[in-house]
Amino acid sequence: MIMAILAVYGAILVVLQKLGVIVWGRVWALSFPVLWLALQLVLLVPMGWGSPQGPAIVLRNTVSITPNVSGEVIEIVAEPNTALAAGDVLFRIDPTPYDASVRSIEAQLALQERLLANAVQLQERNAGRAIDVIERQAAVDSLRGQLQGARWNLDKTTVRAPGNGFVTNVALRRGAHVGGAPVMAFVDTSTTAVAVEISQNNARYIAPGQPVEIAFKFAPGSIHTGRVTTVIQAMSTGQVTPSGLAATPTEIQSAPFIVVVELDDQDLARRLPLGASGDAAIFTEHQQITHVLRRIALRMVSIVNYVNPF
Repeated sequence: MIMAILAVYGAILVVLQKLGVIVWGRVWALSFPVLWLALQLVLLVPMGWGSPQGPAIVLRNTVSITPNVSGEVIEIVAEPNTALAAGDVLFRIDPTPYDASVRSIEAQLALQERLLANAVQLQERNAGRAIDVIERQAAVDSLRGQLQGARWNLDKTTVRAPGNGFVTNVALRRGAHVGGAPVMAFVDTSTTAVAVEISQNNARYIAPGQPVEIAFKFAPGSIHTGRVTTVIQAMSTGQVTPSGLAATPTEIQSAPFIVVVELDDQDLARRLPLGASGDAAIFTEHQQITHVLRRIALRMVSIVNYVNPF
């Protein structure tokens, strides 16, 4: 941006010299470094905290799909990278042993309920003991609990989507034995956030609600708007982990803060790929005169995104 202003300034001087308005000399030659220094102090430095800019990336919650029961996979329903709704079937595990367990417990429960009813009748006629009723009731309650767990296991042989989203990295195949380990990744698309890295010295005026403009590489030539939702001023480099060791000195680095942004266009937010990156500018209430320059600079970045893959 500074170089562009200096280029325009130089072009104006050339035109004025051609028109005879000015005579080129040492004063005009020295005006370039003077103007450069003035622009640095008046525009570029204040623009850093008045409208800070940093790299941005699209974030979504992901869930490792781990079956609650083990067994052989008999059907894979979900297609990779295809939209799913909460409750849609991902895959099915052979339910045979779990269905057999349910039937066995149901049969035992039916018997114990019949024995309990007989024990109650005998007690009511003073022909049975109270302890028999208590024992039969305990057996019935125990089997009802086992049946509830067995039915839960049977239901979990059908693995379903935990929310709206899609599955990716699907290497699971029919006939595989699963249980206790993740078998696919589920990407939740119900919410989409954009994380922006801002250097600590430029983050002091950032607050929730401030407007944001983002130039995604995924959509070159366009600018998208949003709002700051959170400023995460906590990093793992400052975290103290309990241990039996004394304090260990480490090299301290000024890591950037993370600013979480919500996009205004929710349709775009749902379409953006996980990990889509770009550049974002946050417009604070300070040094508002620099906002125009920042908007121009961000649009230049957006246009360059057509050819710049980095």
